Formats: sequence, structure tokens, C-alpha cells
Amino acid sequence: MSRLLFAAVLAAIALPTLLQPAQADVLRIASEKHPLQVSILAQGLAHPWGLAFLPDGRMLVTERPGRLRLISRSGELDPRSIGGLPPIAVIGQGGLLDVAVHPDFARNRWVYLAYSGPEGQGYATQVVRGRLSEGAAGPRLDNLQQIYRQRPGSSAGQHFGARLAFDPQGFLYITQGDRGDMQRAQRPDDLAGKIIRLHDDGRFPADNPWASSKDARAMIYSLGNRNVQGAAIHPRTGELWATEHGPQGGDELNIIRAGRNYGWPVITYGRNYGLGTAIGEGTHKSGMTQPQYQWTPSIAPSGLVFYQGNAFPAWRGNLLLGALKYQMLVRLELDGERVVHEERLLKDQFGRIRDVRVGPDGLVYLLTDEDDGKLLQLAPAAD
Repeated sequence: MSRLLFAAVLAAIALPTLLQPAQADVLRIASEKHPLQVSILAQGLAHPWGLAFLPDGRMLVTERPGRLRLISRSGELDPRSIGGLPPIAVIGQGGLLDVAVHPDFARNRWVYLAYSGPEGQGYATQVVRGRLSEGAAGPRLDNLQQIYRQRPGSSAGQHFGARLAFDPQGFLYITQGDRGDMQRAQRPDDLAGKIIRLHDDGRFPADNPWASSKDARAMIYSLGNRNVQGAAIHPRTGELWATEHGPQGGDELNIIRAGRNYGWPVITYGRNYGLGTAIGEGTHKSGMTQPQYQWTPSIAPSGLVFYQGNAFPAWRGNLLLGALKYQMLVRLELDGERVVHEERLLKDQFGRIRDVRVGPDGLVYLLTDEDDGKLLQLAPAAD
């Protein structure tokens, strides 16, 4: 079978976690702050990657092989994939990745997709938007517009980044990976290994740090990022926080600020795979930003969200993130910008946690990145 499948697609450890059956498809979990119950709302998803809520509580979920699905509030999966998607390159870690809805979706119906697509002789992270329609023929994206293409492309199948986040001003952030070529992350004329900041229609803001530079790409907001797969907007400051995959160790939590250089691969807490040898010049260098928090050994962090709901009041203001390694949900307590405590939940119980979202109901929703991927719901457990 060909490596590449193109389709215009239609289709620090805290208290140990205890898992006990409560009823069919509902499991009771002990945690430090709240008793929890985990429900399997939907399953049979093919490597689900991104989750976004519509205003009515329904969910859009991407499947990495190239399908966008619609799931009801109660977990009913629409058997029809959403139509109108762009050509998607399903290769290695690539495929259909994140999904986001416009902050004014109720009025304009814009849905944003990040994915790996064809670029020159290779593939690259791309972003489109389309208007969600739901006619008799089934749901689809109309008026499809491409608003971002990472250039140049690469034949590599890894490190696409591809998380999407809107800030309170309506700017769209797109996370990028270095595409497996670490030196690209330090080149200001190369979009790989960067955080991108755009207007909602793809124009670059005039106050981007390199907007007027002849030697750098105007849409770049930060550089020196290895592979950012978690992105969340701070509910008070409006700043972007992001989780980044290190190599062997050195996974990072960063606050992304304009013009900052986050160091990869010049500085890192990680080591070369297998050999364990040093990468770059050490862990610190003048002019390069230190992470807010780092994990060694790696946990392979993915989806990221600030909890602001009412269902778990003791979690309010905490960060929740998925981890592919150890298959767990991580909760971080903050004192300002400093991480002061970490709790690990669900370890090795449901699969690789790819995305974490908070629903309009204040409950927590997780996607497991598996052949038989699941949509999980965390709710308070009855006493």
C-alpha cells in the first residue's frame, strides 16, 4: 500500500487512581479533589484527534484518517461524515487533525480544520475554513477557503503540530512542528517549528513581531518550538499557553509571547533518542525562553484546556492536559504562572488521551487516540 492516501474526504505522580465499575459504561474514579465518574459516550472512532463544541452542545470530532464527525450531546454518532473537506494527506502522524469553531459561529457558521495536505513534492500543515450546513443531503462544509499553508513542504511524516486556538481578540493561533528537521525551528524565513498568528480570514496582523521584516515570515508569532500539540487561552490574561513534545525527555509547558524564542534545538531538557546524548548547547541560553514547566521523563503531552466550569469547583483555574505516554489525564495547579502541583489520573485505563475539552455543561470530555477511539465524559460522582 502507498505511504500516502489522498482523499477528498467524505468519510511528579500524585495519589494513585482507583478504577471501580459503577454501572454499564460508567466507571468511578478516586482523585485528590473530587470523586469522579467516567462515561464512554461514543466509541468506534478511528484515531480521533480534535474536538470542538457547537453552541447547542453537539460536538465536532476529527478522525485522523480523514473524516469529520458530528456527535450529539448524549453521544449519538451521526453515521454520515461531514462532506466538503479538502484533500488530506494521511501519512505517518498526519491526516485530519484539529477542529475549531469561530468565536461568532452562531452568526457565521465558520468551522476551521487543521490537517496535513499536499505541498510541492511533500506534505505540510494546512488550515481551511468552511461554513457548516445541515441540509437534507447531510452535513457539509460549504464555501471552503484555505487560510494557511506551511511552506516549504517535507516528505517526512511527523511533527505537524496543528492545534488551533482563538484568543479573546479573535486572533487565530496555529501551532507548528519542526517536521522532523530540527534546524528549521530557528529559521525565521521558515514556518516549521513556529507558532502562527492570523486574523480569522488568514491575513497576518500588522503587529505580529516580524510583520515588517524582509528576512522573516510575517505570520510568525514565536519560534524555536519542536512540536506543539496542546494550545489553550488563559481565561484572564488572554495569552496562549502551549504544551510541546520534547525528544527523550524535555516535554514543555510554555506561555507563548510575541517574538519569543523557545530554544529548540539550541536548548532543551531532552536528549537524543536511544543514545541519550546531549542536544544543542544545554538547557539555558541568553535570549531564549525557559519553559514554565517541563517533564523528564516525557509524558507526550497533547490536548490542553483551562478548567473554568462549575462541575468541579476545586479544579477552577487548573490546567488539564492529555498525555499519550502513560495514557493519562494530567491536572496542574497554578500559582499565577507557576505550576505548584501535578496530579495524574486515568493512567493506562482508557488509552492515549489525545484531546481534552470542557463542555458548555462544565463537564470534561476526552478523546482517546486508538483504532477504536472513544469519547469520554468526566462528571462528578454521586456520594
